[in-house]
Amino acid sequence: MSWEQRTVEQQREEFVLLAKDCPNFSRLCREFGISRKTGYKWLNRANNGETMNDQSRKPKRSPQRTPAAIEHKVLSVRQQHPAWGASKIRHILVKNKSEEERLPCIRTINNILHRNGFIDPEESAKRQAFQRFERETCNELWQTDFKGEFKTTDGKYCYLLDIVDDCSRFCIRIQANDSTAQMVKPVFQAAFDEYGLPDAILSDNGAQFAGFRGGFTQFEKWLMNLDILPIHSRVYHPQTQGKIERFHRTMKNELLKYQQFSNAAQANAALQVWRHIYNTERPHAALNMRTPAEVYTPSKRQMPQVIEKFEYGGHSCD
Repeated sequence: MSWEQRTVEQQREEFVLLAKDCPNFSRLCREFGISRKTGYKWLNRANNGETMNDQSRKPKRSPQRTPAAIEHKVLSVRQQHPAWGASKIRHILVKNKSEEERLPCIRTINNILHRNGFIDPEESAKRQAFQRFERETCNELWQTDFKGEFKTTDGKYCYLLDIVDDCSRFCIRIQANDSTAQMVKPVFQAAFDEYGLPDAILSDNGAQFAGFRGGFTQFEKWLMNLDILPIHSRVYHPQTQGKIERFHRTMKNELLKYQQFSNAAQANAALQVWRHIYNTERPHAALNMRTPAEVYTPSKRQMPQVIEKFEYGGHSCD
């Protein structure tokens, strides 16, 4: 049987048998097309009772490999926050590490997540760098919008109204309700009482926020009486409200797609817990890995006891 018709393992076994009684080892190696070094390697393996299969070239020891304890901590943070990436995980580990621990770099953490199946290639491919635009100071602009409604197990729809500071990404308010009627003004009233007044508020052109054909809603009139400028995004241009849209995506990825709620009250309780994590624990890439709470400062403009009416043009829209 020729060399080409045999498996590699069979050729090696034949070589070992012939080598035991062969007076000219070098000549035998030439006949099998291998070096003397390779020939001795197969002889030694045969003498040690090892197989003739190719063995892994992976080193038995890897001094640079991340310790198992550190890798466990990486995966633990990821399990607690399934939507957090390598940079956020490392930032949290750096804040909580003891002095003797040597933490891996972001690339290594990303490799750990890949190796353990925590990263979906399709989701990873969607992440692209983009240019950010933001106001320079806190409370210069707040963004607000309703998150797309979803059904709770009681069969009702749940609506979420959110308010985010443009500069710090601080979540001013999240409110869940089973109706949008008479919801907007009370939520903003509570926000103004706690954090003071912003200079302007950016919203879409929904009926809860914007008047019809140049008129003003009661909400807009109330804002102008408080010396707050109501701004509305262009129709069919959600990118104008990029930060609130990105906030909604984060909320979905970190909470809503993992939990189901029996009613709006239960959803609201869970959202308040998540809001605290988002504001105080979750590092934000756009803030140099600081949390929104580390950047945000309340407004110096306090909610007045008496509201003076603002002189405005246009038509009133109730």
